[in-house]
Amino acid sequence: MSVEVLDSATIVNFVEDEEAFNISIRERFAHLDTNHDGLLSYTELFQDLQSLRVLETHFGIDIKTDPKELAHVYESLFEQFDHDSNGTVDLEEFKLETKRMMLAMANGMGFLPVQMVLEEGSLLKIAVEHESTKLIAA
Repeated sequence: MSVEVLDSATIVNFVEDEEAFNISIRERFAHLDTNHDGLLSYTELFQDLQSLRVLETHFGIDIKTDPKELAHVYESLFEQFDHDSNGTVDLEEFKLETKRMMLAMANGMGFLPVQMVLEEGSLLKIAVEHESTKLIAA
């Protein structure tokens, strides 16, 4: 993990760079697709969804959450990815929903820089690295 500074432009610029974004999405999808069938099952996507820690923390402090409520939240998140409701998520569904989520984060973040703790390999960390690479090249 590392502490990084980013703003909405960091995320938007990364998502709009189709080549960089698509490479990152394909790599993440391949990592999650543990049985290598080209589809993500609920089980395969569940661990990644859990890393979002949607309800388990309150301002960074773990709180006890009803397991049934957590299961319902993660099932709902999976359904957001499964656009055709066939019980699996293909690469295109994964890319579209991830893009939508990242742009929603950017929209909520605004234009002022924010300092965040980011996990290595997370899409936000990759977006920061993408921005740094662009700045160095300029």
